Amino acid sequence: VHPVGGTMSSYNVKLRRGGIDYDTQIKEVRNQLSEQLRVFDNHLEQKTQVLQDLSDYLRRRGEIEGEYARSLDKLADRFTAKTKKKDASSESVLKCWQELLVQTRHESKDHISLSEICGTTLPQQLSRCLELVQRLAKKSKDISTQLQDGLLKVTAELQTTLKTYSLYHTEYLSAEGKLKEATKQEEKQKQSAAKKMERLIEKRQCKVQETQLKCTKARNDYLFNLEAMNASMHKYYVQDLSSLIDFSDLGFHQSLSQVLQFYLSSRSQAHQNLGSGLQQIGLAFSGLDQKQDRDTLIQAHDMAFCMPLRLQYQPHEGDQVCEVSAEFDVKCELDTRFLQLQTRLNTVTEENEELSKTLQVSQSALLEYINEDIFRSEHNTSQSLENIYETSTSKPNQGKRRSNLQETESSYSMKFKDYLINGLLISKLQAKHDLLQVAMQKASTVDSRHHRLRSKRSVRQRKNLHGSQTIQKAFSHDMLSYIQAFEEPIPLVVESCIRFINLHGLHHEGIFRVPGSQLEVNRLRDLFEKGDDPLADEVCALDSVAGVLKLYFRGMENPLFPKDSYDQLMECGRIEDESEKVAQLKSVILTYPPPLVVVMRYLFAFLHHISQYSDENMMQPYNLAVCFGPSLIRGPEDIDAVTLQHINALVKTIIIHHESIFPSQNELEGPVYETCMTLEQDDIEATTEESEVEQDISPNKEVKDEMDGVALFDYTARSQAELSFKQVWKEGKTTKKDATVEVRQMTSHPGRLKHGETCQNPVITPSTYTTNDAVISSESVFIVELSLSCANGVHSVALYADVNGRQFPVTRGQDVGKYQVSWSLPHKQASSGTYQVKFFDEESYSALRKAQRNNEDVDTIKPLFSVNVDHR
Repeated sequence: VHPVGGTMSSYNVKLRRGGIDYDTQIKEVRNQLSEQLRVFDNHLEQKTQVLQDLSDYLRRRGEIEGEYARSLDKLADRFTAKTKKKDASSESVLKCWQELLVQTRHESKDHISLSEICGTTLPQQLSRCLELVQRLAKKSKDISTQLQDGLLKVTAELQTTLKTYSLYHTEYLSAEGKLKEATKQEEKQKQSAAKKMERLIEKRQCKVQETQLKCTKARNDYLFNLEAMNASMHKYYVQDLSSLIDFSDLGFHQSLSQVLQFYLSSRSQAHQNLGSGLQQIGLAFSGLDQKQDRDTLIQAHDMAFCMPLRLQYQPHEGDQVCEVSAEFDVKCELDTRFLQLQTRLNTVTEENEELSKTLQVSQSALLEYINEDIFRSEHNTSQSLENIYETSTSKPNQGKRRSNLQETESSYSMKFKDYLINGLLISKLQAKHDLLQVAMQKASTVDSRHHRLRSKRSVRQRKNLHGSQTIQKAFSHDMLSYIQAFEEPIPLVVESCIRFINLHGLHHEGIFRVPGSQLEVNRLRDLFEKGDDPLADEVCALDSVAGVLKLYFRGMENPLFPKDSYDQLMECGRIEDESEKVAQLKSVILTYPPPLVVVMRYLFAFLHHISQYSDENMMQPYNLAVCFGPSLIRGPEDIDAVTLQHINALVKTIIIHHESIFPSQNELEGPVYETCMTLEQDDIEATTEESEVEQDISPNKEVKDEMDGVALFDYTARSQAELSFKQVWKEGKTTKKDATVEVRQMTSHPGRLKHGETCQNPVITPSTYTTNDAVISSESVFIVELSLSCANGVHSVALYADVNGRQFPVTRGQDVGKYQVSWSLPHKQASSGTYQVKFFDEESYSALRKAQRNNEDVDTIKPLFSVNVDHR
């Protein structure tokens, strides 16, 4: 008989075949059962720890949510109180701000709810879950113990039956052996003791049968217990263990799932509320309207932003004239001013239109850079917050974006400032233009008597103011000696040129910057040298008259400001405080001889008067200082460009503050510049005499005034009293009675020079200076000086400079063929590099301006020559 063995692969329990050591095997089973109880205890401990940790986490999370909710409440309360104090000037922005605070309060409430759920509700549910788990685990352990006891009881019964079976089987084997021995003896003793042996064999056969029956019963019991043992083991390991674990976990996962589901739903509700709040903020954000906020701001502060009442004309002591008068002698002046205004207005308007286009492009670029600088526009929702942060805070990217932003911001600011300033200038020019136009229309018919009076001035002989005295050269003298010699408080050249410019050229664009005809300047100089006043009875080109005045001060042996005070003046220029600088300048100037101070006072009052019309003539104080500074204040012969800029800045200060620097007429007697000048008294008397003589002339007689001139451009008559003519027109006839020609639009024609003569094969010798280290206001000033010679012998060339699309007039130097142009840039825009300065003559400059107005390609207009300026 062989024992029945089985394999329970699920629990790796093996029953050995043959020579079974039940004691060892049962000992192993006992150890295994004990290990199972320890595993059950560890499993309960793990579940208990998880529930306790989760409960602690939720309590702490509840505390954090509560602290966060209270912080949000404080944050909202703080800024809500501030918001109530603010004016609702930016309505749409304020709505966004208020909506953000409202949503902050809602978010605080959601976090308070989460705090209560995490701190109280969920830990209580977890506590009940823990109690359930512990109760079921205890009961599961009791059941496991009972089942294990049953298994051990079966093993004990198996051992008992095994012993019984072994005992009976041993007796059976012994009885069977004795029976075999008796049978052998019976064969040996068959004949002698047959009957005795039969009884012995029979007895032993009965014993074998009896022991065999007992052995069979014992074996059966053993087999029954063995099978029962194996069945019990199989059921316990295959079914009961799983059931016991399920019993101990009963309700654990379900309870934990409900707790977590409750937590998840609470968080989801808070997240949903947050999403709804973000949508509300998004709606408020979509309502941002800068223009509406601007209008709201203006309306909210109506007293501050409302336009003041229009200023009314206030006549002086019963003056009945309340409008611009274009009659009599002022009509000619206003005609010229009207044309200059019209030209200037068209130019500024075209420039502002181009500036408006570039301003829009700059604004779009600036907004793009702002978006990139605040938060890069290419970020999307697919990127993680970490990636967004790393990309946004990358130093190379951030530095490059910040550099582009600042550069574009500076460019846009400059263009925006220029656009507003030009717009203001256009408004002022347009107002003057419209007022002049109305006045000219009203005075279109002028009394012929006044035309005749004006025309009669040309036949009056020049006055030789110095008589037969020995003439001291006016253009190379010492100012003080000249004044003392001729007893003229204001030299004739200065007084005559200033009077002429005051009467005819205050509004002339580029006065003192645009060079005049060198031949005309020389002619006027020669007449002044003879003691005549050529400007008393001639109509001359304004630029030539301005050139004579500059030549006068430039040619003086000693400058107007004495050379021995040069160092003192430079010390004044280094003073930063403007009021202190003015006071120091006054103290230095008061040490000069009074006659010089009188001339200075007269000249600088005149220059200040010109600068007041800078809207029309483009001559700001600094531009005037560039024209006169090097002539009035002279330093060493080898003066550098930086020092030259300091001189110009000093002269600019004197022009602006001339009333504070120079003594008044009560403090120092002498002529004072008058802003509104008329003809000299002698001129008026001569004109009156001529008008009286004219009354005796027969109406049928006409007096012819001959004039030889060349028209600079076409002119269309604006009334029946004027004459139309074409460019290069020399003489005209009309049947209209008392027709007049606007002579200011013609240039005198001495020597019969060809109009429009240009420089051929120019040869230049440039010398360039940059003042990148000079601090003049907030700008860097550039100067280009050059010498020009022409193959065809032309010495007087009107030049214009173009630097990066900006045009500047070129000033002619004291020596023949010398020219200078200067311009300035803000320090931030004056980048290092090479600046190309293109020089155009009158013909090419006119073509350039025409191409700019028509938006044509300006590169096709070739300059006369170019100069490169290296700025480092």
